[in-house]
Amino acid sequence: MKNLNLRAGKSAFAVAVLSALVLTGCEKETLPESEGFVVSQETQAAASRGGQHFVANEVLVKFKSGVAANARAAALARISGTVKEKIHTKAMERFGDREGLVLVHTPLAALEAIGKLKGAEIEYAEPNYIYQHNATSNDTYYTNGSLWGMYGSSTSPANQYGSQAGAAWANNHTGSSSVVIGIIDEGVMHSHSDLAANIWKNPGEVAANGVDDDGNGYIDDVYGWDFDGNNNSTFDGSQDDHGTHVAGTIGGVGGNGTGVAGVAWNVKMISAKFLGRNGGTTANAIKSVDYLTDLKSRHNLNLVASNNSWGGGGFSQALYDAIERSNQANILFIAAAGNGGSDGVGDNNDSTPHYPSSYANSNIIAVASITSSGARSGFSNYGASSVDIGAPGSGIYSTLPSKSGTASYGSYSGTSMATPHVTGAAALYAASNPSASAATIKNAIMSSSLPTSSLTGRCISGGRLNVSNF
Repeated sequence: MKNLNLRAGKSAFAVAVLSALVLTGCEKETLPESEGFVVSQETQAAASRGGQHFVANEVLVKFKSGVAANARAAALARISGTVKEKIHTKAMERFGDREGLVLVHTPLAALEAIGKLKGAEIEYAEPNYIYQHNATSNDTYYTNGSLWGMYGSSTSPANQYGSQAGAAWANNHTGSSSVVIGIIDEGVMHSHSDLAANIWKNPGEVAANGVDDDGNGYIDDVYGWDFDGNNNSTFDGSQDDHGTHVAGTIGGVGGNGTGVAGVAWNVKMISAKFLGRNGGTTANAIKSVDYLTDLKSRHNLNLVASNNSWGGGGFSQALYDAIERSNQANILFIAAAGNGGSDGVGDNNDSTPHYPSSYANSNIIAVASITSSGARSGFSNYGASSVDIGAPGSGIYSTLPSKSGTASYGSYSGTSMATPHVTGAAALYAASNPSASAATIKNAIMSSSLPTSSLTGRCISGGRLNVSNF
């Protein structure tokens, strides 16, 4: 059980805000605690550290249910705010939220605006945090010894610190096309020769007819949706390398004599793209999570998990709530533990929370990275009570788009690369255990982990991923 349950609600206006560096101007702001505010101990500690980034002059506002239009207008007038976007997803509606969120533009600095909103008829207000993927690149697939993260002690080639996926494959456990995974990240190259067979296609959409056939609010979302660009183009070229790399580790086609193999050879992957050239925002992360939650119910998908190889920013009640909606829909939220701070050295998430992996939602699996020798990767965050498990994350080969748009491969490192090993494990287990709940899958992943000295006292399981019996 994680120790970071930061649910708001201690007063009529509960705000969890971290001191942050505003990207434009890099000016540090702090928010003092005052009447009407509840600032948690975790928040105050983070405020002293600073370093979270958010969109300047924007705040996410959650009004109380039933607040009259004139009261809403009066609240926005306090900060000279204008509504940039009303966020009321299908998942919010499905779970009984009649209000949704409002993304507000204000001429004031974000934290100043939040301070001026105290006492207004709102549940909370928070910055629109910016997230980045958790990967770092390096250079040099199964048969040539490169794909160590898929090996085990009994495979050939062998590496005891791999995920043991090769052992599962040897027992004919290679996944199932009925299992669906959401990739919340950059886009995914759906035409890549090692991914195309495992890319999800929306059964309720007729491609390119300009109609929202399935009624989910997104026109022609055949492979998913680009929330950063607000269109159905889930692959925009070589810039979508990170999402494509993640997809290859989860579900690269296996046994086809080319390239790499994912943990699950057979699976379907949905692209919920929210990371663009400048990262991704809280608003778009929420929409991505809710998009998958709604799709599961709308199309009765066996959507078992989302992969979240990204992080940054501070505590967001709105994002926490979106993850909790996915939890109620029985979807695991598998998240990178993070790659440390600007020094590139892993941090202790027990004392320095990393979001979204540090949220207390019970469907989260927070993943640290290990090397091919079993050491905790130097960049990897850890936490005896806030990180769940370790998995291969250093020197991981996977799928990439080349600059010309053709299929390619490359080696990246990061907790971003460790996380999809665990997501692939969830897909593999779900294929062999089709009625398993999210909680059952999580328990299977945790209880089958192998004790690893570098992770002792550094994560909840004290061990590394092991899918040999999945």
